[in-house]
Amino acid sequence: MVFDVITIFPDFFRSILEQGLLKRATASGHAVIRLRDLRDYTDDRHRTVDDRPFGGGPGMVFKPEPIFRAVEALRAERPGVDFPVILLSPQGRLLTQSVADELSHLSCLALICGRYEGVDERVAENLATDEISIGDFVLSGGELAAAVVMEATIRLLPGVLGNEESCQQDSFAAPGGAPAETRHGLLDCPHYTRPAQFGGWKVPDVLLSGNHEEIRRWRRRKALEKTWRRRPDLLRQVPLNEEEQEWLKTILGESKNERSGKS
Repeated sequence: MVFDVITIFPDFFRSILEQGLLKRATASGHAVIRLRDLRDYTDDRHRTVDDRPFGGGPGMVFKPEPIFRAVEALRAERPGVDFPVILLSPQGRLLTQSVADELSHLSCLALICGRYEGVDERVAENLATDEISIGDFVLSGGELAAAVVMEATIRLLPGVLGNEESCQQDSFAAPGGAPAETRHGLLDCPHYTRPAQFGGWKVPDVLLSGNHEEIRRWRRRKALEKTWRRRPDLLRQVPLNEEEQEWLKTILGESKNERSGKS
């Protein structure tokens, strides 16, 4: 999968691409990340990419011409290939696990990293095919957001993690496409490792039992409990079988007792 990142700070990505998953994915050929310096697509000696906004106001706005030229250059490199052009923006649709999964099925895409006060609206209206936000907050630029989009997407590419079940069991994992026992769409269950006792806290006995079916059921129930306590909104999207519905009723009853001070 090929990512073309349009940015005025290509060096921002150097250390990110030399670490961890992104380094492994690019070294193995599962992903290609090409950094495009937006200033290379300007036509003045100062390599100007921004200007003051019409109508006044604080800050500077990215000019449309360099961004259009950058994307046109990418299209010229891939004649006949229709690839998404994504503008990283706090006004875009929220990046979720399902959006990352959607992107992971593409062969290539372009990411536009905004800066300053924003990007000329004509880019969003007439060039970008999508806008993506990584949350309801504002960053100084789209570089961090682009890195998050790439990490979330690339880890879903077949062969990148080595163990495909790993991403199928992640928090927010999409219900479809995974084995029934890992299909949840919930927050992930708690995980423990050695030592079995630490600081007076013991690993739950069921995880030491060797009973795989009981471990599976325990993990599913704990994922359900954690999701209800921290992100109950996710439960509206998750189909529950009869046993899981009973678990949820028990969890709700226990929570009610906790709030009322009952044992």
